[in-house]
Amino acid sequence: MFKKEKKIKEIKVVGNTVMLYIMSIAKLIFPLLTLPYLTRVLSEDSYGFVSYVRSCMTYMQLIIDFGFILSSVKDITKSDGDRERIGYITGNTFLAKTMLSIVSAAALVIMCFAIDILKLNIIYVILSFVAVFFTSYLADFLFRGIEKMHYITIVYLISKGLSVILTFVFVKDDGTILWIPVLEIIMNVVSIVISAFIIKKLGIKILVSTIKECFLMIKDSFVYFLSSIATTAFSALNTLLIGIFITDLTQVAYWSLCINIISAIQGLYAPICNSVYPYMIRERSLKFIHKVLILIMPVVTVGCVLCFFMSKTVLYVVGGEKYVEAAYLFKWLIPILFFSFPAQLYGWPTLGAIGKEKATTVSTILAAVVQLLGIVFLIITNSFNLIALAILRFSTEGILMAVRIYLTYKYHVCFNS
Repeated sequence: MFKKEKKIKEIKVVGNTVMLYIMSIAKLIFPLLTLPYLTRVLSEDSYGFVSYVRSCMTYMQLIIDFGFILSSVKDITKSDGDRERIGYITGNTFLAKTMLSIVSAAALVIMCFAIDILKLNIIYVILSFVAVFFTSYLADFLFRGIEKMHYITIVYLISKGLSVILTFVFVKDDGTILWIPVLEIIMNVVSIVISAFIIKKLGIKILVSTIKECFLMIKDSFVYFLSSIATTAFSALNTLLIGIFITDLTQVAYWSLCINIISAIQGLYAPICNSVYPYMIRERSLKFIHKVLILIMPVVTVGCVLCFFMSKTVLYVVGGEKYVEAAYLFKWLIPILFFSFPAQLYGWPTLGAIGKEKATTVSTILAAVVQLLGIVFLIITNSFNLIALAILRFSTEGILMAVRIYLTYKYHVCFNS
C-alpha cells in the first residue's frame, strides 16, 4: 500500500511537471514570437531602454513577491487541504504584497533620480511599475501549494496569448513603445479575473486575519527573499550596472538579448524544480533527486553544445541581422545553462524541503557576494566589459552549484532512506 501511494504521488509530480512544462514552452514560444518582432520594429537604443527598464522592474517584482512563491507554497502544502486555513494564507499574502508594493514604489522613485537612462521616458517606467503592481494579486503560489499546476498554465496561456496578439497590432515603432507596459497591465488584469473565478470554483474564500499576521508572514518569508534578491546579482543587476558604467544602449541591447535567451532556456528547468518541491517536502527522498538529475543532465549537456555551435543562427532567428555580431557574447554565457539546472535542483527542492532554508539562502548569498566582489574588481581595474561580466556570471553559477551539492551531502541524514 505504501509503495502504491508513493507511486501515485510520483505520478502526480510528473503530471504537474507536464503542465508547468506546457507553460514553460509557452513562455519560450511567446517571447520567441514577440522578441524578434520587437528587435526588428524598435531601434537598438529603444530596445536597450525597454530591456533596461525590465531589469529594473525585476527588483520591484522581487520586493513585492518577497519569497512568497516559496514560503506561502510551503504553508499551503502543510495545511493538509484545510480550505479556511488556505483562504487565510492566500488573503494575508495578498495584503502583505500590497504593503510591499508601497516599499517598491519608493525604491523606484530613488532609482529614477539616480539612473539617467530611466529619465528618458518616465511615463514608460511608471506604466511598467503599474503592471508589476498588479502581479501582487496573482494566485500562482496558491495553485502551486494545492498542486493544481494546470490552473497556472491555463491562466498564463489565455492572458499571455492575448498580450502577444495585441503587441503585433499596436507596437509598430519607437513611438508606440508605451503599448508594451499597457499590454502587460491588461494581461495581468485578465489573469487576476480568471484566477479569482478559479479560486471561487475551488470553494476557497479569501480571508484576512490581521496586519500583525501579515508582518509575521513577511518576517517568516525574509529568508526566501534574501535568496531571491541575491539571485538577481546573477541577472538583473548585471544589466543595471551595464547601463550605469557602459551607458551605450546598443551594448545594453546586446547583453539583454543574450541574457534573455539564456533566461528563456533556464525557464525550462523551473517546471521540474517547482513540481519536485512539494513532493520533496513530504517525501524527503534524495534518491528521487538523483533520478531527476540522471534523467535531465544529458539533455542539458547536448543543448549546451548545440547552442554553442549554432550561436549565430540563434541570434539571427531571435534578434535579426543586427544582433548576429553578439554571438561571441552568447557563447561566453552558455556555461550558465550547464551549471544552472543542478544549482536549482539542489536548492529549494532539495535543501529547502528538509528545512534548510537558511543554508539554501546562504549558498545564494555566498555566490552573490562573489559576484559583487568580482564586479567591484572589474570596475576598480577598469576591466568592466561584456566578456568579463559573462565569465564572472558563469563562474558564480558554478560556485552556487558546488556549494549546494556540498550542503546536500553534508545534511544527507535529514533525508529519508
